[in-house]
Amino acid sequence: MCDACVMESVKQRMLSRRGFFRAAAAGTAGMAVAGLGVAPPALATGHSSVTDLTHELHEEFPTYFGQQQFFREQKFKYAEHKLNLYELRVNEHTGTHVDAPLHFSADGLSVAELPVEKLVVPLCVVDIREKASANPDAQVTPEDIKAWVSANGDIPENACVAMLSGWAAHVGTDKFRSADAEGKLHFSGFHVETAKFLLEETKAAGIAVDTLSLDHGPSPDFATHNAWLPEGRWGLEAAANLDKLPAKGATLVLGAPKHRGGTGGPARVFALV
Repeated sequence: MCDACVMESVKQRMLSRRGFFRAAAAGTAGMAVAGLGVAPPALATGHSSVTDLTHELHEEFPTYFGQQQFFREQKFKYAEHKLNLYELRVNEHTGTHVDAPLHFSADGLSVAELPVEKLVVPLCVVDIREKASANPDAQVTPEDIKAWVSANGDIPENACVAMLSGWAAHVGTDKFRSADAEGKLHFSGFHVETAKFLLEETKAAGIAVDTLSLDHGPSPDFATHNAWLPEGRWGLEAAANLDKLPAKGATLVLGAPKHRGGTGGPARVFALV
């Protein structure tokens, strides 16, 4: 089949789909007016708001190693083809992304193998902003976890324990990937003893940070990654908007990618409150 024929076929299918979605949108709008004040179906089970925990991914997004890790090439342009389409090339560990157990183990679960029941989980936000503002290399310690438990109760089964350092506010500046003259990075993370404590004392499914790494910037050996991920747990790095959430009570929805054999990947992450 000629290229022109293919393009015309694509165009007709897309026009047909647009008509379908316009009709569906009109129907949805009518239902919303008729049921004014009723929560959307996705929130009808007790949640009243959704918070996006995902930074926008683009070519200049800061990366742990400093090099560009997201690339895109436009293959179709609307002015010429009546559709837009980009081909993407991306390092798995770019932007707001998930670390799968396979990232730091020989045979751990790939990102495609993470059980879905471990991806919709209670969220526990541990606020270390005060000490992180005084010391960028501050870490979440077992004492921080114990203080959270004292104030909020036990960490629920399959929870995600998230570090709120306040670093997400710097994502558009050089400070987010803060490196000194010797190239050493400076930002907060989880202390390795905290990872071990969570493994021993809780049944948490994941940990999350609002910085570039589960380990704090100066870590020489990724000790927290090596302690946590091989135990079948996942990590979430470069989370956004944790400061908009309560310490407890939110539900994290981790939209992990599902490519075979993946060690992780950019994720769309939400919190329901």
